[in-house]
Amino acid sequence: MSQGELPATSYALLGLLSFGQELTGYEVKQWADATLRFYWVAPAMSQVYSDLGRLAERGLVTARDEEGAGRTVRRYRITDQGLARLRAWLVEPVDDFPVLKHPVALKLLLGHVTGAAAARDLLDRYADALDAQRANLQKVRDGLGDDATFAYPALVAEWGLAYYASEGAIAARLRDRLES
Repeated sequence: MSQGELPATSYALLGLLSFGQELTGYEVKQWADATLRFYWVAPAMSQVYSDLGRLAERGLVTARDEEGAGRTVRRYRITDQGLARLRAWLVEPVDDFPVLKHPVALKLLLGHVTGAAAARDLLDRYADALDAQRANLQKVRDGLGDDATFAYPALVAEWGLAYYASEGAIAARLRDRLES
């Protein structure tokens, strides 16, 4: 990555700020945890603050200190330059195919070591975890409602719901094969 390039996480943070809100680093982190974690890695708090600082240095966000409740909080807002940079990044082609880094698939690959019963248990636990994630994401999707401002996040939530359903179907099919 050259000095002018930004990591994908910085673009994700610009994207969160692109909804027109002025947010503190803590609020950005909370929003990232509530949304990004379903399809991208939610950044650590330290990464949020370092990326916001980098974005401010480059003029892609503004930072404003606000006094309140005995402490100073810094609020960030995307600039026109930041929005233009985000827009340019968003229309770049995606040449990298997503890498499947799947711990359940890795363990299933090595199932010969533990046997079919352990593999079935692995897939059952995974199916339960998928159900929990799907329920959490459904709450996010329901919270987005039909507000046109969040039409695209709603589409991504629906994609995630379909992904979790598909993963659940795959896990069930593989588990059934271990029964026979």
